[in-house]
This record gives sequence, C-alpha cells and structure tokens, in this order.
Amino acid sequence: MTTPALLPLSGRRIPPLNLGASSFPHHRATLRLSEKFILLLILSAFITLCFGAFFFLPDSSKHKRFDLGLEDVLIPHVDTSKGGKNLGGYLIHGQGHDEHRHREEEERLRNKIRADHEKALEEAKEKLKKSRDEIRAEIQTEKNKVAQEMKKKDSKPLPPVPVPNLIGINSEDPADKDILEKRDKIKEMMKHAWENYRQYGWGHNELKPIARKGHSTNIFGNSQMGATIVDALDTLYIMGLHDEFREGQDWIDKNLDFSVNSEVSVFEVNIRFIGGLLAAYYLSGQEVFKLKAVQLAGKLLPAFNTPTGIPWAMVNLKSGVGRNWGWASAGSSILAEFGTLHMEFVHLSYLTGDPVYYNKVMHIRKLLQKMERPNGLYPNYLNPRTGRWGQHHTSVGGLGDSFYEYLLKAWLMSDKMDTEARKMYDDAIEAIERHLIRKSNGGLTYIGEWKNGHLERKMGHLTCFAGGMFALGADGSRDDKAGHYLQLGAEIAHTCHESYDRTTLKLGPEAFKFDGGLEAVAVRQNEKYYILRPEVIETYWYMWRFTHDPKYRQWGWEAAQAIDKYCRVSGGFSGVKDVYSSSPAYDDVQQSFFLAETLKYLYLLFSNDDLLPLDNWVFNTEAHPLPVLHLANTTLSGNPAYR
Repeated sequence: MTTPALLPLSGRRIPPLNLGASSFPHHRATLRLSEKFILLLILSAFITLCFGAFFFLPDSSKHKRFDLGLEDVLIPHVDTSKGGKNLGGYLIHGQGHDEHRHREEEERLRNKIRADHEKALEEAKEKLKKSRDEIRAEIQTEKNKVAQEMKKKDSKPLPPVPVPNLIGINSEDPADKDILEKRDKIKEMMKHAWENYRQYGWGHNELKPIARKGHSTNIFGNSQMGATIVDALDTLYIMGLHDEFREGQDWIDKNLDFSVNSEVSVFEVNIRFIGGLLAAYYLSGQEVFKLKAVQLAGKLLPAFNTPTGIPWAMVNLKSGVGRNWGWASAGSSILAEFGTLHMEFVHLSYLTGDPVYYNKVMHIRKLLQKMERPNGLYPNYLNPRTGRWGQHHTSVGGLGDSFYEYLLKAWLMSDKMDTEARKMYDDAIEAIERHLIRKSNGGLTYIGEWKNGHLERKMGHLTCFAGGMFALGADGSRDDKAGHYLQLGAEIAHTCHESYDRTTLKLGPEAFKFDGGLEAVAVRQNEKYYILRPEVIETYWYMWRFTHDPKYRQWGWEAAQAIDKYCRVSGGFSGVKDVYSSSPAYDDVQQSFFLAETLKYLYLLFSNDDLLPLDNWVFNTEAHPLPVLHLANTTLSGNPAYR
C-alpha cells in the first residue's frame, strides 16, 4: 500500500520578485564584500565588546561587591560585639580585607581583558595574512569538526534487546524450473530499476528514467534523502543482491542526514524510511539502520504536539513545526496517515526501550475508541485541534486504506495478543461489509466509497489491497467466518484482475466505475493512469500463500509482463498516462514503491512459502517485513491491550 494520491499544494512556493538592478543600485557591490572585510567587522565588534566590558566594570569606590566565597560568607547574626557589622540580621565578616581583595580582583580582570585583546589582535593579523582559499579551508575544517561531533552524539549505542525469532530470511530456489525462470526475470527487472537509479538519480529521492535525472515530490520536502535507496534495501537483500545492498548501506551510513530544513510527510517518511530502515536492520543485523531509524523517529515526534495528540500531516525536520495539507477537509488530519504508524512505532519502542513511541500510537487508538462513528464507519478526516470528524467520507482506498490494515497487523505483530486491535478491526470490517461492499450487475464484488450519506460506485487501485487483507485476517475472525473472508478476498482479487484485463495494456487504471453497463473500467481521463502501483499484485501474493491456486501466479505473471513491455524504458521504469491507449505517454517517474513493493511482491509470488513466512513476519504498508514480537520478547506486554 502507498499513500493516497496527494494533490500539489497551491501557493506553497512564491515566485521570486523580478526586481531590476536599478531598484537596488548598491546590491552587487555589497555582495562582493570579501571574507577579510567581514572578518574585520566581526573583530571590531569583538574589540568593542571587550572595551565595553572594561569601562563598565563596577567602580570600587562606589560599589561594594560581596563575594560569597569560603572566606566571606553570610551567616545568621548572633553577636555584633566582635567587630562585625550588622546587615539585616546577617553578619558580614572581614570587610576591610574584602575591599583590598576586591581591588586586586579588578586589577587581575583588567589585565586579563588586555591580554585577551592583544591575543585577538595577533590572531586577526595572522588570519589576514592568509589567502581566501586558506580561510575557506579553515572554515570548512571547523564545520567538519562540528558535524563529526554531532554525528558521534547521534550515534550513541542503543540498549541491547532480545532479537525476535528471525525465521525465513533465506530460502531454497523453487524446484519448478518455470517458476524459477519467472522469479529470475523479476530479479532482472529489479537490477534494471536499481542500476539506472544508481547511474542517473543516486542520492535523489526518485528517478526520472526518461530525462535520466533525479526526481522528488512534496511528500519528501526539498531535500535529497535517497528515498529509493532506503525503500529498496530489503528487496535487494531478499533477492540476494548483496553488492547492491552494500552500496545502499554505504550511502546511508555516510550521507543520510535528517537535520535538514525540510518539510516532509509524517506518514510517507514513516512507512518508507523508518519501515525500510527497520526491515533492513532485522534482515541484515547492521546497527547503522537501527540508529538511523531512531534518529529520524525523534525528528517526527514534534508532529504530535497538537491539542488532541493526533499528529500533523507534515513536519519540518529541523524546526519541528507541523501543519496539515491545505486540501484536507477544514485543516483535518487524514485517517490513513495518522492511523498508519503503529507497527513502526511499536518496534521503535521495543528497540530503544523508550515507551514514547508506543504511547503516541496508543493515545491515537484510545481517542478513536471514544469517538462516535457514523454507521460504525470511520470518516477519513479528523481535526487535530478540535478532535472532531471532518466531512463524512469513508474509503477503504485512498485516505482510509492502511488504517484498517494496521489494526489487523497490530494484532498479528503482537503474536495475536493485542485483542483490542483485533476487535477494532472486526468491528470496522463488519461496518464496511454492511455499507460499502456491493456486487455489480455483472457479478463483480467491489468496495465503494461512502460520501455524505450515499455510496459512490467507484473503486480505486489502492483499494485492491483489501483482497489480501481479508485473506490475511480470515484466521481469527468472529463467528468462525474464516471461509467467508477468504472467499471475499478471492472476489476482490477477481474484480481487480478484471480492471487489468479490460484495458489495452493489461495494466490497471487508478480508479474504475460500476455504473450502468460499464464495470471495472475507468471513465475519466485523469483516472486512466498506472504509476507502477503494487496493490493488485499484493493481493495476488496473499491469495497465493493462503490458497495455492495457480491462477494467482498466472495473473501476477501477466502483470509483470505488461510492466516489462509497456513501462520499461532504457533508463528504468516509468508510469503510463493511459492504460487504454496502445501508444501511451509516460509520466517519467520511477516511484520508490515500485522497488519496495511491486517487485518485492512479484518476487515473493514466485518464491517458496518459507521465504518470510507469515507466521513470523508482518509486512508494513510499504511491504517492509517486520518480525512478530512474541510476548516473551516484548517490553510492551504490561499493557492491557496485550493481555
């Protein structure tokens, strides 16, 4: 799963004013001031400060200074007959000696100021003898020292914790030669995507494979944080691409810096960066990933500083200032965003021993439990200031999707001890089935969207993850309905396959309708695009794991072939703008989730079940596998939710 489609925020960037040189006749000369002149200004200020301190020292003839040392202390007055002077009930001893010592102290201070002044002048003269390049080199050296000190401070070792039972990190090759060949093809596609990113977009968040340069969106702010590197790490490791994995690790160790003045999506950074770093740590055991995940998590915590504790959608990594998307309902936070933090934050508390992360997500859960829900449904918008729902729009696709996924996965990740999360999931799914799930005239089961009291007969590509979720949650469902939910998962998988099969490219559109005679087909032009999304393939994989019906591997292979045929370009993989056109235009973006999710799910689809078995691993919404925290291993088991 990935984020709901985020709209560009109008007015976020103000174009520079076009002011001619005549408006500011001296601005160019000002900008050419040499470093030496600036240095002289600084030294002048320093010298002025020194002389100011000298001339404004208290005059000993006018002011008496009482130093509270060992010799001269204020003690309660007992007896004034022995040469002491009474002052408000306290006795001051040795006043004559004090005045003499005070004059010596002032003289010593004057001498020190003179010496410091002369030393500063000598240092200034030496500096001014150096060339501009030498001064710049010294400044850079000082910067590097500060950076190294900060790095040491941030790299404090974390407390040791018991390592969860990590089963199935490696697996034998499939015995079936045809399946092995298909898996090898997926691996080759991964290498093509990675190598082109490394060549043309290294360090950037994503790649523009046709323009062959870096790409980024507002969810990552304005910084080069290497989102593709972090997102792809565990896929590289699982595929056995260890040289590529080490390249990514080396970049992260040396270059991944979170102390940047950049406003990022809390949700996206959590699922891609923290989730990716934690998965890489568990798979490889390399401490650098754990340390980086904890550093980043600390930068996200200020987003929770709201009246309700519901986090802002965005936070500035440097200042900690948060805000919400301008297009969200009346300044609301989004259900899928603040509801998709639990897995990663529980692991952060487990690895650090610090309950702050766990407490943040449990506070959100408690707040949601107290709120009334229209028809038992969770609206997609919640105001973090008032704690009230925004407009009543409910979706299992964009804006809502992964909230429901994380309720189920919180239960699974707790070794099925978090019964509170399971109850919330079961209640939500029953309301969804009652109000949102319908069967079309042509017999296709779909999940609509509830908007202001009526059902919109539309389903998004993002919603297609739900087939896998229903299958994953079948075991443990109420009233022995495991068979029912497995069947529901199969029906959703079939509907989503139809949305692919009814296009020219055999790739699914972003959204599709069930109106009149049109079923599982996109109607609007702005819903006909495919941006390398994984949700349909995700459901195929879960359905394969639970049923071993060969059609899911067949459908997955059809999708892989279509991606390779229509999305592959010489510089990587690109989304396409119209899946109903035989010659579609490219959007020229290789999304980081293509490497994190789409290719990983395809690879797992053609692997043995003992690779990352679902009894031991739970995949976050960006397909990053995190181990089940068995009760005996977790420090969180004192919470009633885990009993």
